[in-house]
Amino acid sequence: MRRVSLAALATLLLLSPAFGGTAGAKGSKEIPQRICDIDWQKGTWHVKRLIKCAARHWDSPGTPIKAVQVARCESHLRPDAYNPNGYAGLFQQSTRHWPQRADHYGMPDRSVFNARANVIVSVRMARALGDWSAWGGCA
Repeated sequence: MRRVSLAALATLLLLSPAFGGTAGAKGSKEIPQRICDIDWQKGTWHVKRLIKCAARHWDSPGTPIKAVQVARCESHLRPDAYNPNGYAGLFQQSTRHWPQRADHYGMPDRSVFNARANVIVSVRMARALGDWSAWGGCA
């Protein structure tokens, strides 16, 4: 029973606009470059600054430090992290759902490996959900 319920919930969440699904989701306005314009390619310290900036800007659940903890758990703060099961980037976004999520959260045509895009999409998803539960054991 629990397995079926979890599968049904997962399907519903994947189709919901909060996850960039197809249930009536439309792309939001593109995020201006000036918001959290931090050169994440300079290293881990800059990646953490980027995450904290986005977490503050979009009032993510928990604290900005919580957002950093989730990313550290998911990818060890590596923007190039890749899981062969189809998850990539700082917050290990689903590569299958990435294009729709990126469009929905204002980062169209950005790579899942673009740390700024991955952070903004992930923080905005967590905000829409009200917590980091979509990140499972890292939440």
